[in-house]
Amino acid sequence: MRHSLSHASAPTAAERVRSILAAAHSMTVISDGRHHEVRRLDGLGAMGHFHLHAPYEGTGTPSGTRVPVRLELTDIAPTPVRDRLRARVTLTGVLGAPYDADSGESTCMEFGQAVLEDADGRAFVTLPELEATELDPLATSEASMLTHLVDDHADLVPRLLRLVSPRPEAGVRRVVPVAVDRYGLTLRLEYRSTHRDVRIPFRTPVRDIDHVGPQIHALLAASRRLSHTRHLPA
Repeated sequence: MRHSLSHASAPTAAERVRSILAAAHSMTVISDGRHHEVRRLDGLGAMGHFHLHAPYEGTGTPSGTRVPVRLELTDIAPTPVRDRLRARVTLTGVLGAPYDADSGESTCMEFGQAVLEDADGRAFVTLPELEATELDPLATSEASMLTHLVDDHADLVPRLLRLVSPRPEAGVRRVVPVAVDRYGLTLRLEYRSTHRDVRIPFRTPVRDIDHVGPQIHALLAASRRLSHTRHLPA
């Protein structure tokens, strides 16, 4: 069931899959025993190259050619952190004709299943869930926003740890933003030999990309108010 934006603090599996499909720059298409590396998605995302539709529900065996296909996409952190692989998405389904890597038209794909794999495990997403999920307004701009934070405001990022509860363990050597979505900012806390991620939610979910700046400024203002009670990493 789709959750209410006003009460959510993190994206659902369907929202994450939707964002990865929209923001990915490349994918691997495996069909008919062949691997095709699609390295330029031209800003259209994976669904600009494949059109998903519901599985065949008629009686008997569907007529015509049926070619199994698998799409593989990886979600890589745009910032220089340890273990940059954030998630993998795999879509399986059936094509009505052999896959043509040189075709300029969108390929029609009968949906089988979508799987999201990340540090928390594996989640399965249905086609109705994907169709009912609005694209995160930050999805296709996330990389540039995180890069901007690292390049131009690296000195401010560690201050956000004042907002983390419970207080992070001692020994944090570096704090880097590793993800941002409509619900909040995720920081990567790097220690000597390990790391962990913490989420800092926005006051309200972002409904437009122009609203993310004020939300981040609000977090920084809140961290300044706590400066006398929280300890920052060296």
